[in-house]
Amino acid sequence: MRLKDKSIIVTGAGGGIGEGIAKRLAAEGAAVIVNDVNLAGGERVVADILAAGGQASFVAADVTQSADVKALVTTTVQRHGKLDVFVNNAGWTHKNQPALDVPEDEFDRCYAVNVKSIYLSTVHAVPEFRRNGGGAFINIASTAGVRPRPGLTWYNGSKGAVITTSKSLAAELGPDNIRVNCINPVMNPFTGLGASFAGGELTEERLAKFRSTIPLGRFSTPDDVGNAVLYLASDEAAFISGVCLEVDGARCV
Repeated sequence: MRLKDKSIIVTGAGGGIGEGIAKRLAAEGAAVIVNDVNLAGGERVVADILAAGGQASFVAADVTQSADVKALVTTTVQRHGKLDVFVNNAGWTHKNQPALDVPEDEFDRCYAVNVKSIYLSTVHAVPEFRRNGGGAFINIASTAGVRPRPGLTWYNGSKGAVITTSKSLAAELGPDNIRVNCINPVMNPFTGLGASFAGGELTEERLAKFRSTIPLGRFSTPDDVGNAVLYLASDEAAFISGVCLEVDGARCV
């Protein structure tokens, strides 16, 4: 049990990559707070974890709202007595299209979910980490922040911000024994955002075009990302901070 007795929040864990992360961490002994705005999805993931013998409970919260994130952290500490790891997984994208065609409200939502959420988790979780003698943030960014593709310009920029912010926070919060890392998955078309990334229906032609850019020849999976999060959340990574780990089949080489 590599995460025994660790208290961990996973945002956007009601499906897709977040679900895979939550289940992987729970399987290694973590007490997981499954967070999402999707009540049915979050409760389903919790039920699956409990059925497998793990520890989990659901907290509904919008990661773009300060009061919600504060309540998420407070509830976690009330239930578990502490907070050890905060996984910022919740994410959003605009449709794959020319930069000038993206509506302002889609731009705003993309930056609110992808970037403002990092700010809010920092504001509300750092005081708890300090009280606990340390902690760790794991921010799910994207290969889009390293090797951007046309058509996703504003999404690419938001994930670049996550990467730079994670590195800056690692330098600033290190003296408090707070580690900050991020993970850059390559596209997983089979999450709720797959069609938006692809710019339309997930036809085999579209999938083949994306797959051809990945040297290992396949897309990332929730388990791939979950295994990377597991390492960074564990004591095995106690001296790892400020790192962005590509989980991309060599896409960014």
